[in-house]
Amino acid sequence: MELFGKTALVTGGGSGIGLAIAKKFVSEGAVVCVCDRDEKLVKELQNTDPNIVSVVADVGVESDVDELFDLVLETGNGQLDILVNNAGIAGPNAPMETTTLSDWEATLRVNVISTFLCTRRALETMKKQKSGSIVNLSSTAGTHGYPLRTPYASAKWAVVGMTKSLAMEVGHCGIRVNAICPGSVSGPRMNRVMTAEAKTRNLSEKQIYDQLVSQTSLKTFVEVEDIAEMALFVCSERGARISGQALAVDGHTESLSLLT
Repeated sequence: MELFGKTALVTGGGSGIGLAIAKKFVSEGAVVCVCDRDEKLVKELQNTDPNIVSVVADVGVESDVDELFDLVLETGNGQLDILVNNAGIAGPNAPMETTTLSDWEATLRVNVISTFLCTRRALETMKKQKSGSIVNLSSTAGTHGYPLRTPYASAKWAVVGMTKSLAMEVGHCGIRVNAICPGSVSGPRMNRVMTAEAKTRNLSEKQIYDQLVSQTSLKTFVEVEDIAEMALFVCSERGARISGQALAVDGHTESLSLLT
């Protein structure tokens, strides 16, 4: 029970990586709240896993974030030990010159501004506690160039920069800040990404999959459970001296350049 007595919030926790992290934290004794802007996913989670407090919220909207944190602090009796900023979107798959301003802004709002809004609220409590662990979900796109996915790569690089800067800012308060950089993660979201990339590049989805796998040293996609295990490690006492890191869980991605 690595997280017994801890209170955690996982954003974008209705499915995929966020849900896997939430379930892992519950299994390790934490009181866990999740939010998702997809009302259907939240209702399904409320019905299937009552051990997770799940609510509808768009963490790119300041008023939603304020309401969310009021609920989380009430659930945790004023305590918040872990924040996982997982909410994110893939953004457009297109050359820069055909990318719209609205798509660019939406990608940054969901991937970067939401992380800022949630982290700002979490720090109010964590600084009083003089403890806490914040995990920001970046990507291997936050460590490599990613042609035709410039808005997404820009957002994920920003998350790494935010992580490293904030770790220096709040370390003396006993607060640790790390980023996890997943590679290609098996599941519906990655399937949608491969479909979009196949259409943009006029290739088959199998060709996109084969290229992605070929550019990892382990020649494999990763699973949501792999990301959840890393989140557990850095949020538990086993990771008590880890901060300011961009931790890749990606089978060692060598490149994201899929231009042909």
